[in-house]
Amino acid sequence: MIAQVSGTIVSKALDRVEIMTAGGLAYECLIPLSVFEALPAEGEKVTLHTHLSVREDAWHLYGFSHGYERAVFQKLLNAKGVGPALALGILSALTPERVVKALREKDVTTLMRVPRVGRKKAEQIILDLADKVESVGSGPATSGTSSPVADDAIRALIALGYNQAEADRAVRAVLESGGGDVSVVVRAALGKLTGR
Repeated sequence: MIAQVSGTIVSKALDRVEIMTAGGLAYECLIPLSVFEALPAEGEKVTLHTHLSVREDAWHLYGFSHGYERAVFQKLLNAKGVGPALALGILSALTPERVVKALREKDVTTLMRVPRVGRKKAEQIILDLADKVESVGSGPATSGTSSPVADDAIRALIALGYNQAEADRAVRAVLESGGGDVSVVVRAALGKLTGR
């Protein structure tokens, strides 16, 4: 089992990163969009928590920013019909905390926002995992956006056409720097999303 990879970023793309370790061995890790957005520049150091998927025809290494994100990915693999590619897609569209919240609350609508997840697939994932997500624990203390103001602001941004992950990140950034009521948070989050 390869649990972590640390080293220098050789190259990165939206769905993968190549890391050269101190020992001269380079690893290619498949990553969700959230990890790509958090990666430092090429030539910089990085540590990713990893999951090795071994199949008859291929070995793939998946990389995550923190252990909680990897734990949610591994939990998703236990759902019927969810392979590594779909689990990665779910974590590209939703934050790990949002995934766990959707499973706990049996929120089919949130899961259906993920590309390639229709109602039937979302219901199957919830059926398989809703009573098993407690074992994942809770995410990093700084990453929660779960509050009525946060939820309303995220819904408003999604209604304006932003995806769940973008909305989560923008609202989280606003709440960490002060917050306010829903309209204030939405305006500030829009400013972050549009670069104003």
